[in-house]
Amino acid sequence: MSGIENFNLYGELRDFPDVVHCETIELRSRIHNWEFRPHRHARLHQILLVESGGGEALLEEERHSLRAGTLVNVPLGTVHGFSFTPQTKGWVVTLAAELLDQGLVEGEGLRPYLKTEKTLQYGSEIKDTVQSIFSEHANLFFARAHVLRAYSGLLIGLVARRIAEQSPIGSQRDGGLLRRFEHLIEEHALDHLGVAEYANMLGVTPTHLSRVLRNATGQSASGAIEQHMVREARRNLAFTNLSVSEIAYQLGYMDPAYFSRVFKRATGMSPRVFRQNLED
Repeated sequence: MSGIENFNLYGELRDFPDVVHCETIELRSRIHNWEFRPHRHARLHQILLVESGGGEALLEEERHSLRAGTLVNVPLGTVHGFSFTPQTKGWVVTLAAELLDQGLVEGEGLRPYLKTEKTLQYGSEIKDTVQSIFSEHANLFFARAHVLRAYSGLLIGLVARRIAEQSPIGSQRDGGLLRRFEHLIEEHALDHLGVAEYANMLGVTPTHLSRVLRNATGQSASGAIEQHMVREARRNLAFTNLSVSEIAYQLGYMDPAYFSRVFKRATGMSPRVFRQNLED
């Protein structure tokens, strides 16, 4: 594979025009022989519920067993793949990034949890909400879009609550600043900007930006910038056949040797050793 595949829905490059997309696990899985190669969705968030059967989910570099009653939270941009046992049944709800942006209120603290790739057991309230979304999605009743947005808001709230119950992560102050910083890193990652340049775009001092980051996440602003690049490098090393030099150039490093030093400083191993360990 020359690069990590980006899809809207798996195997499709076109946008879907609806408020949400609803599909059973078995419908698309049959087409692909129950296997989905590692890929990602740049602007889509997916929530999968396994009703029966099972298999395995790949989320970034970790593999998770799937069984009846498992929920899989797949945030925007997460590299993921699935291997389902034939005849596995369940539901997949796909939400556009714009829908999440409209429904999430700054300061309520849902975003950090929804951005966490996770498998966990779901309860009846989540299953009932997903079934309500599927039922509403299938009809053309008046106010359908409004009702779908409302049900989707309920679903992401319940999912965030479920993740928070399992993995609480302390409150984050200045959530709006953090979110804008994250968006800027995504937008300008290949430009290799420094903390001062990001702070200037955000209208704050570098010291304030780093303080907010450290209070909320435990790392500095420069650490967050580097972590983004290293994570993208790990994805490419794990899921593509690109050489180390090709990955370095793709990520905006003009010197592959410098890229390797950055990667080793962050992970404790060179890119080649990292890839070899994945293959062992």
